[in-house]
Amino acid sequence: MRFSQVFRVRILLTLCAVFIGVPALAAVIPEPPEINSRSHILLDLNSGRVLTEYQADEPLPPASLTKLMTSYVLSYELAQGSVNDADLVDVSENAWAKNFPGSSLMWIEVGTKVRVDDLHRGIIISSGNDASVAIAEHLAGSQEAFAEVMNKHAETLGMSSSHFMNAHGLPDPNQYMTARDLAILAGALIKQFPEQYKLYSEKEYTYNNITQQNRNKLLWRDSSVDGLKTGHTQEAGYCLVASAKRGDMRLVSVVMGTKNLEARSRETQKLFAYGFRYFESHKMYASGDRVLDEKVWEGLATSVSLGVNEDITLTIPKGKHAAMSIDSVVDEVLVAPVEAGTRYGTLTISLEGETLASAPLIALNSIEQAGFFARLIDLAKRRLQEVLGGQSEQ
Repeated sequence: MRFSQVFRVRILLTLCAVFIGVPALAAVIPEPPEINSRSHILLDLNSGRVLTEYQADEPLPPASLTKLMTSYVLSYELAQGSVNDADLVDVSENAWAKNFPGSSLMWIEVGTKVRVDDLHRGIIISSGNDASVAIAEHLAGSQEAFAEVMNKHAETLGMSSSHFMNAHGLPDPNQYMTARDLAILAGALIKQFPEQYKLYSEKEYTYNNITQQNRNKLLWRDSSVDGLKTGHTQEAGYCLVASAKRGDMRLVSVVMGTKNLEARSRETQKLFAYGFRYFESHKMYASGDRVLDEKVWEGLATSVSLGVNEDITLTIPKGKHAAMSIDSVVDEVLVAPVEAGTRYGTLTISLEGETLASAPLIALNSIEQAGFFARLIDLAKRRLQEVLGGQSEQ
């Protein structure tokens, strides 16, 4: 084959790659990465879509991941105003460091008074078992009573496969959590208590002249990571619940039962890399957004705005936004009166034949009936339109 012929063949192969191969490759979502853990889950918090999971509903020892619920209960009480950050907590012998040999401590001392916000940092950053007991006793009188409160909150949040016996996470055969429940809890902390959630991004904390670093090493490695919590016991292995935000997309990752300190960070990074690389979030509608205007007969106004009463955020493969289709179906001919908040149709969003979201279309405003003669004229127009429409179909 002469050089000119070889050159032409190469051009043709290149053109085939450009016009055939590249679009196909752009649409491919690879298999999720292999994660070396007993259980894991990756969730887009804004849409609620699970991007990958493994054994996410298996109850496992949570170790210090328990403290996420301890922090949640404290954040809830702070939001309710039943306690304040400046309140002083009496440290009992139950919260004494000697009760937790060889474990994570804030190093509070018996008989002293410690501010609530200091204890909160001791729970989150220092992972203090002593701080957890001090807060449990301050809020509920005892660890046992506090565990009941934790279980009530878990039930309210829909954490159906978790159970608590203590506030710190040291081993108890009747204390367990699942990766899915931990993702639910992390999302609740982030959404419900954004000010308290900021504590999870603090890299170190000093108390009693002892400085301790946050055990979530991803705070140093990835600027998009802004929380949450690590955990480790021999029974639980090395665990990490983490959240990262890039642009408008926030992911929550849970890995449970990895082999060592480095593994829990590495496996979490693999999950975040997969989620941010191959998916994107789109807020399609906010609650109260108008979707369309629909004709109204026999009313004081001739049309009504129909919209949604919930936020709709979707997670889709990257580059597929333009391929989504939005369909609105109004169930009936609208005749006044039309009442705001009443469902009159359905909004459906789909991608390549798959329904991604379906939501009711509601009236965003009320339309009162017109007067008798106006209604009579509109009724005649509507009947004529129905007749003409029927004839055109024949």
